[in-house]
Amino acid sequence: MTSEREKILRYYRASGEGELAARLLDYAETVLRTRKYRASHFLDPFGFSVAETIAAHFAPLRLESSGGYEGAERVKAVFVHEDFLGSIDFAIAAVGIAWDARYYELSHRDMLGALMGLGIDRDVVGDIIMTGSGAQVVVDTAMAGFIETNLTKVGAAPVAVKIIPLSDIAPRIEKVKEIRATVPSLRLDVVAAAGFGLSRTKMAAEIAADKVKVNWQEAKNAAQAVKPGDIISMRGRGRVEICEILGQTKKGRISIFLKRFL
Repeated sequence: MTSEREKILRYYRASGEGELAARLLDYAETVLRTRKYRASHFLDPFGFSVAETIAAHFAPLRLESSGGYEGAERVKAVFVHEDFLGSIDFAIAAVGIAWDARYYELSHRDMLGALMGLGIDRDVVGDIIMTGSGAQVVVDTAMAGFIETNLTKVGAAPVAVKIIPLSDIAPRIEKVKEIRATVPSLRLDVVAAAGFGLSRTKMAAEIAADKVKVNWQEAKNAAQAVKPGDIISMRGRGRVEICEILGQTKKGRISIFLKRFL
């Protein structure tokens, strides 16, 4: 285990994710010792890919996941020992948050800010689903009662909070827009501008403002190279998948096929 641990840590330290990898490796090591299971904190898709890598390196372990409802983006990864035959408790709950939509318009960012304002760590919060006049928030079971009791305002809006069944959360159905475009290069600002329908100058500013991620990691800079399979996400605008490079035009531009998830 030690040699495998160091190999994995070296790889993820190089990309600045050593702390996440070490934490997930600790969970895996616990399961190898106890022959039971261990659930992680909530992970974004990149974090879950790290958990998948770790589980793949240790034969006695399998990986399961849940985000509380079908199609969740943020999920808990559970390392399960092959000898464990019991049931798994993901320790996931949900709270419903309501306000008077006639007077207040709240966003995902407002909701997350209010939760963090209670001193809650992001790791114990899963998806935040905005429903128009309210929100449904997936959380660690241990935090649900605390949020129900202590969250009284989001911004200036008074809110009513109650614990709700996970079954009240509708499956996530994403709208997909297919985009075919030609671009001069595979720079991040160029491809993202085509995918999100913004000017290259505006996109470069959004990247500089840390509003853009590539494969759920902070974008390095506007000139960062992207490739097929990469996911570009932008705060408040969804995400774009680079599906295929279709070739070059006679004028030397690159033809690309993208999918935008709204």
